[in-house]
Amino acid sequence: MYSAPRSCPICGDEMIITGLYCPGCDAKLEGHFGFGGLGGLSPAQLAFVETFVACEGKITRVQKALGISYPTVRSRLEEVITAMGYEVGGEEDEIDDESLRRQVLDDLAAGRITPQEAVRLLQG
Repeated sequence: MYSAPRSCPICGDEMIITGLYCPGCDAKLEGHFGFGGLGGLSPAQLAFVETFVACEGKITRVQKALGISYPTVRSRLEEVITAMGYEVGGEEDEIDDESLRRQVLDDLAAGRITPQEAVRLLQG
């Protein structure tokens, strides 16, 4: 099965789904259907969301699964949140979280982020 294209290959406009089919009972449903919140995500963003869900939303597990740093996971998550039409919450609430500070310092010590990135993350 193929994924439905989100934009028209001819003119670039947003595509809509106009029909659904059930192979189990041969039922057909016609109308105008959207892709939903996840439908606007790129293939890379969808792959990230799948990994995020498989890791039960635990950022440290996502880091290990994708081999990326904490700031990169946060950045990709924020991109997905924005692409779905939501606002990203402020980091000031998270900076108070001791586990976040520990993670930033661990990433700095391991060389996964620069000192400038660490300062920016810790200061918000």
